[in-house]
Formats: sequence, structure tokens, C-alpha cells
Amino acid sequence: MALDREQVLRSAAALLTRRSTATMDEVAKAAGISRATLHRHFAGRDALVRALEALGIEECEAALDTARLDEGPAADAVRRLVREIEPAAGLLAFLYTENQLFEGEQQNQGWTRIDDRIAALFRRGQQSGEFRIDLTPAWLTEALYGLLASAAWAVTEGRVAPKDFTHMIVELLLGGARRREES
Repeated sequence: MALDREQVLRSAAALLTRRSTATMDEVAKAAGISRATLHRHFAGRDALVRALEALGIEECEAALDTARLDEGPAADAVRRLVREIEPAAGLLAFLYTENQLFEGEQQNQGWTRIDDRIAALFRRGQQSGEFRIDLTPAWLTEALYGLLASAAWAVTEGRVAPKDFTHMIVELLLGGARRREES
């Protein structure tokens, strides 16, 4: 029987989203495989995290494409983006805590592509007058990441209803990012 690598990664992501310190033994058990089989495919935790990173980047880029960031008002594009990225939010929340992914020359350029696309959306909203100009697009991008991670954790822990995910993020982010009418 061939190992379904994506199923193993999704099982690992589901476990690590709930318990970021889970051991490789626990990951193997969650995936329904032996530790030896897991190690044949992922030499260690770092290799597993790097494979999860590739999956997370792939899912983010797909969400960015589906959200059609260049269409319509920027605020509507932010809503579409949050709705599309929600299924990957737990995995992203886990990846954000893995510092080794964001340090040194080994940083995956996929993160830069994602950052650039989201920052461009916020810049477009600033240029159209929808969003405040005193908050940089880079900061708005980081704030979005933080809200996605926080909402994913709150939903996972049962503190927030899954149906409220998009609304909570968008309303808090855009409520702080919108340009206020000058009096």
C-alpha cells in the first residue's frame, strides 16, 4: 500500500495545530502509520515542518488566487481572502510559530510572494481611499496574519464559533484600517 503523503501531512497539520509540541511518535499515530514509516518520508521534525510549510504556502497562494484580490473594492477583496484562507488558518497558525521558517537564507520565497500580494491589496485600498494611509501595507499584512492565527486558535479551542471566523477578523481588521472621514 502506497503512503498518501498529503494525508500524512494533513493529519500532522491537524495534530500540530492543536498541539504544536506533539512528538514525531504522536504525529505518526495521528496519521495511522508507524514512526519508522514517518521517518522514511520525513527525516525528522524539521523535514516535516518544511513539508507542512510547502503545503501552507500552496494553500495560501490558492486562496489568494480564488479571492480575486484585484477585483472590486479592496474591503470586499479582504473579506473574500479571509473566507478563502479559513480552511488553512490552523496550519498557518502553527507555521507562524515555527521561527526557523522565517530566519536566514533558507526562508521559502513563497512567504515573500504571499506578503507582496496581500500588501498590494492593502496599498490598493489606501490608494482608493478605503483604508487609512497612516498604517503601512506591511503592518496591515502582519495584522491580518495575527488575526488569522488568533481566530484559528480560538475556534480550535472552542472559544469562538467557526461560523464567526471571517466576520470577526474582517470587522476588527477593517474597523481599524478604514480611513475615517475628516471633520
